[in-house]
Amino acid sequence: MAELKYSKAIERLDEIIRKIEDEEIDVDELSDKVKEAVDLIKVCKDKIEKAEMDVKQVVEGFKVEEGE
Repeated sequence: MAELKYSKAIERLDEIIRKIEDEEIDVDELSDKVKEAVDLIKVCKDKIEKAEMDVKQVVEGFKVEEGE
């Protein structure tokens, strides 16, 4: 999957979920949409984990600068 911004991934995931809930997706499409949703969830999870690591590094760097 090409690089996708978190907000766009969430937006697409919401769209897929809405269509599934509203039964707008037929059985032939369902498997593909579920696979796409799983890929989008992975993208979002990876972005959250990366952001968390980046924040931890910044905080640790700040602590070192402050002499803690």
